[in-house]
Amino acid sequence: MSTMYTSFPEDFLWGGATAANQLEGGFDAGGKGLSTADVITAGTHTISRRITPVLEAGSNYPSHEAVDFYHRYKEDIALFAEMGFKVFRLSIAWSRIFPNGDDAQPNEEGLQFYDQVFAELKKHQIEPLVTISHYEAPFHLAEAYNGWADRRTIDFYVRYCEVIFNRYKDSVKYWLTFNEINILTMPFGTFMAGAIMPQGNAELGTSAAGDNEQLRYQALHHQFLASAKAVKLGHTINENFQIGCMIAYMCSYPLTCNPEDVLLAQRKDNLSNFLCSDVQVRGAYPGFATRYFKEKNIELQQEAEDGQTLRDGCVDFYTFSYYSSTCVSAAPDQEAIGGNLSMGLKNPYLQASAWDWQIDPQGLRWSLNHIYNRYGIPMMVVENGLGAVDTVETDGSIQDGYRIDYLREHVKTMGEALEDGVELIGYTPWGCIDLVSAGTGEMKKRYGFIYVDKDNEGNGTLDRSRKDSFYWYKNVIASNGTQLD
Repeated sequence: MSTMYTSFPEDFLWGGATAANQLEGGFDAGGKGLSTADVITAGTHTISRRITPVLEAGSNYPSHEAVDFYHRYKEDIALFAEMGFKVFRLSIAWSRIFPNGDDAQPNEEGLQFYDQVFAELKKHQIEPLVTISHYEAPFHLAEAYNGWADRRTIDFYVRYCEVIFNRYKDSVKYWLTFNEINILTMPFGTFMAGAIMPQGNAELGTSAAGDNEQLRYQALHHQFLASAKAVKLGHTINENFQIGCMIAYMCSYPLTCNPEDVLLAQRKDNLSNFLCSDVQVRGAYPGFATRYFKEKNIELQQEAEDGQTLRDGCVDFYTFSYYSSTCVSAAPDQEAIGGNLSMGLKNPYLQASAWDWQIDPQGLRWSLNHIYNRYGIPMMVVENGLGAVDTVETDGSIQDGYRIDYLREHVKTMGEALEDGVELIGYTPWGCIDLVSAGTGEMKKRYGFIYVDKDNEGNGTLDRSRKDSFYWYKNVIASNGTQLD
């Protein structure tokens, strides 16, 4: 058994990550209202999901049942505890607390559900890491206000925060205001992250009227303000709260040493990654954002107090998702390849997953150093993992050595980043239990240590079983990252 290094801190937060709309199910149970995720149909590896504002009979809406954590949370948390989790990243479904978003009073039954979840986590000595808004909002806010395009949504969000901060102030220490907030810099995030209504029955990330970049950045500005107000409010309610941002970090290398490629990679890094975190960590828009808005004729509607609000609401720590890397080039006709939320160019030095995400553990070390050198605040990797097709053998085993190989190399590079001086405090691989894919609604694309018996069409027993990676990760946690075989 190999010992790689002994650099992980004794209080390092090992765990796993999920999201309510991909995990919970119970979409109409316990007084929950319809969310934006609840009106998105399933897709496949190659076919986009559709947004259907009126639910269609016979269509498959993956979030409606998901993997039924709503009824099975005790079983699932017990499995997390068996692996030795120190932390569990989950999200609260906003529409379970405020069914319409603008309700006068919160839904007590929804609040009680999370009371029970947090009590179960406490029983097993697992720290919750709660994402307040993870790719869903009450659908009524989308229909009545056009979601985050309307400034009034800030107040609805802050009131939601006030309720959950007060309710769970003794149960939750770590909070994230928005999941992958930078997705709104891309058309794909318009409805999924911004709750901005498409025209007609549209595919996810598109609109019959075309992309409206002005509207996306206005919605993003409103989310920045909501996040800042939540940070300030949370610190008032409990001074021990730690409230962070969450970025979908898109690691992009210049394809060549051509200065045009280097500048293009820097520009993508700035606009895709650092625009959002600069606002949330430093409290102001960076200069490159001001130039971009000017060049694109984007004029944000701001009020006089907005600048001070952003300065007063800087986050305490930085979290991000990291799955893969891509390349960029100023030269035309280069070979493209997939990646997390965006396309890039193929790196000839890397292998790719079945979903064309390039596997690059060294990119995680580079990203950790790159981000920490900019901000110098505590960091967590709150999503990382390999989406793959898993096979249940005749003896019931799931031999996912490919997932172990992927995770092992990424844990190694986290250790190297710690040796580099990065203040990394936690690691929560994505989809620690199999759940619905956010991009396509598939079950076929699995990430978990725990297998869930369900297929793309929603068939299956929902029974849970342990994969080989379950036992591997249990040993990683028990050894605090020193034993990786």
